[in-house]
Order: sequence, then C-alpha cells, then structure tokens
Amino acid sequence: MSRTKFLSSTLNLLLTGQRKMQSSHRPCNLLCPVAPYAAAAPRLQQRPAHLLGTKRLLSPPRRHSEARLLSGMTPMATSSSPTANPQPFKLILGSSSVARKNILNEMGFEFQVMTADIDERSIRREDPDELVMLLAEAKADAIMSRMNISDYQKEGDQPTLLITSDIVVVHEGIIREKPSSKEEARQFLKGYSGGHVSTVGGVVVTNLTTGKKLGSLDKAEVYFHDIPDEIIENLVWSRLNLLQGVF
Repeated sequence: MSRTKFLSSTLNLLLTGQRKMQSSHRPCNLLCPVAPYAAAAPRLQQRPAHLLGTKRLLSPPRRHSEARLLSGMTPMATSSSPTANPQPFKLILGSSSVARKNILNEMGFEFQVMTADIDERSIRREDPDELVMLLAEAKADAIMSRMNISDYQKEGDQPTLLITSDIVVVHEGIIREKPSSKEEARQFLKGYSGGHVSTVGGVVVTNLTTGKKLGSLDKAEVYFHDIPDEIIENLVWSRLNLLQGVF
C-alpha cells in the first residue's frame, strides 16, 4: 500500500459512518490502521546515515504511518496538479508541526491549521499507548472548545475533519517527551547512541459535522549506530532538541 493510501480509507469511514466511533470523552482505543506521528516513520530514513541504523515498523498489517490516513481521498487542485478534483471534505490540522503540514501539502490537500495550546505535561499516564491517545484527544477537545460547532453542521455543507496527534519516545521503559533543556537533550542522545528506542504515536480524526471520532496507534523501533559527540552537540544546538525525546 502506498504512503498516501490509508489516511483516506479512515476518513471515508468517518464520512460514511460505517463504523461506530467512541465518545470524545474517552481515549480512542480502536486499533484500525490509522495515523501515528506525522513525521516520525516516513521521514526517519532522511536522518544522517551515521545516526540511524535500521527502522522496523511493528505489526505492519495493523499499524501504518500517518501519511496513509488520507489515502484514496481526492486532493485539492495544486500548482502541480491544476486539474485535480476538489476534495470532498474540509480539513483542519490541529498542529503547528512543519513536518505534518509538509506531508499534507505534498499530498495535495488544502487545510486550515489550528493549535490546541494545552499543557501536555498536566496529562500523565504510565502506559505510553494510553498517554498519546489521551493527548491527541485532549488536543481535539481543546480546539473544538473554541469553535462554534453548529457552523460545521449545516445541511449541505462539506464535512469538516479535524486531525490531532501526539507521539512519545520510550527508552528503557521510560517515556520521553520534549526535553526541558539542552542538557536533557544531550543526555537523551547519548543514551540512544548504539542502542534503540521505541516510538508510540496516536492520532484522532474527528468529523466535526457528525461528531464521530476514529483513533489509533502506530509503533516503531529505531536502532542507532554510535553517535559521535560532535554530532550530538550539533543536534542539541539545532531545533531537533525541541522534538519529542529529541526525535
């Protein structure tokens, strides 16, 4: 299945109502093949060769990269495809992530960006699967709380879909999120050198027109070669240290 083939089938479920969705007040535990972290799996191969060893997605029949969530849907016309048909839905990306925006742009979708602006550290769980789903859903709830939902439920209007997500890195059983300082980022990277980490991503797609939701998890393992101190310092002083688990 191509990278763009999955985000679509999931959105189709939301548009057609063929699957029972969970309440927005509970974590979405549906393990149908929906999105993980938008930038993690598809773009890990673009890391420097000395940083990355091998990447293995876990349970490929059930877990897919976030870019696949929109697969099969008709994109909006772009400068590179002026004859493309209009997409049959409106799309809101609940994230300011440049990587996530780039993925949707590359797939030819038009979308609006809204940010949740929540205190992610106020939501704590020991189980990374539960944590990322709670965070993704909390972001959706925060964005929806600032909307007049009735504006999206007018008869005859295109459905509007909201995508929110979160990712954590798990290293030696410890959940790691965005480092709080450069020193912490440095410690993270030194710990990864010659070892491996797991990533756990969760995505929730909300149909604002019907109120239905669909959510799922994606997991991957990433193996590192030894990382030279010089490379670690370069990464620490780059924007990479602002990402989850310095990832």
